[in-house]
Amino acid sequence: MTVNVSPAEVARFDRLAARWWDTAGPMRVLHAMNRLRVAWIVRHLPRTGLRILDVGCGGGLAAEALARAGHDVLGVDAAAEAIAVAIAHAPPGGPAYRVGTAEDLLAEGAHFDAVTALEVIEHVPDPASFVQVLGKMLVPSTLNRTPASFAAAIVGAEFLARLLPVGTHNWRRFVTPAELAQAMRAAGLRPADMAGMAPDLMRGGWRETRSLAVNYIAMADAASQLGGRSAQAESFA
Repeated sequence: MTVNVSPAEVARFDRLAARWWDTAGPMRVLHAMNRLRVAWIVRHLPRTGLRILDVGCGGGLAAEALARAGHDVLGVDAAAEAIAVAIAHAPPGGPAYRVGTAEDLLAEGAHFDAVTALEVIEHVPDPASFVQVLGKMLVPSTLNRTPASFAAAIVGAEFLARLLPVGTHNWRRFVTPAELAQAMRAAGLRPADMAGMAPDLMRGGWRETRSLAVNYIAMADAASQLGGRSAQAESFA
């Protein structure tokens, strides 16, 4: 099976690994939105105690939060330095981690009650194949490809506000909600819910919105597998 990984992207996130848990560092936007995205995922899960796979887990922000919510979490990432940081930061009884890819786990016959993929799909060479692999294990989300997302995610976040290192994202690789839904259906999944995410300028953090123009969260049901659902979270600029 072909591994759907970009070595350049892996190297990029390995370089950022040492500052993954620095709330004032290059991952500060993820820290700001993590409470909203994890709460959205948990709200769509049928119960606690689920076996969850977090693909592209990085240093473990979402994986740790999902474990605190009462789930059995495995985080996997091709970036070895990021996984080392995740392991070092994990509390007792927290998530398990391993270096690898979704394709590795699929080849091993692994199955999960839910699969999350955060800030990943726009970084893989073949997004549709990526969704297929996740769907077979039991899904991803991303930035919409609109003028608004270019202004907010590329010009605003990277060049003006310097919230992210310049070059973190390629706008042409952003995935629209329609494209993501089509990939989900092709993987045998049923798109079930989508919501937008936006910075909360009044209270800080992030808030859920109806607009999918920039950042959005999505989930799909996979009722034929493990009797359950597959929750999938957002992707940010």
